[in-house]
Amino acid sequence: QVQLVESGGGSVQAGGSLTLSCSVSGRIAGISHMGWYRRTPRQDPGNQRELVAVITSDGRITYTDAVQGRFTLSRVNGKNTINLQMNSLKPEDTAIYYCNIPLNANGLAPYALSWGQGTQVTVSS
Repeated sequence: QVQLVESGGGSVQAGGSLTLSCSVSGRIAGISHMGWYRRTPRQDPGNQRELVAVITSDGRITYTDAVQGRFTLSRVNGKNTINLQMNSLKPEDTAIYYCNIPLNANGLAPYALSWGQGTQVTVSS
């Protein structure tokens, strides 16, 4: 069974840094785009997750305005693994972070896989 596995979350103070990692366990062919998403405490569990950043098959990376200049998405060559380096963290970055494989280059639904467990990031002021 193919699954998404996120790791690297934790609790930090504002201004701190964390690096998240996402890997695809199991065999899956033809992964083009990969993205990071988050659900904040303010968001209804039934709502879609907010797109944080996406990397397309040709290496283009797009960030949501809220994290531009602070977060860096990278893809491990030859592997279905992406990382998210998060610097200058703010309390409003507190969320559960997920990764997925969007079928569109804009990073939005639909997605190739079901959502994983995510990894919790908590930023205190």
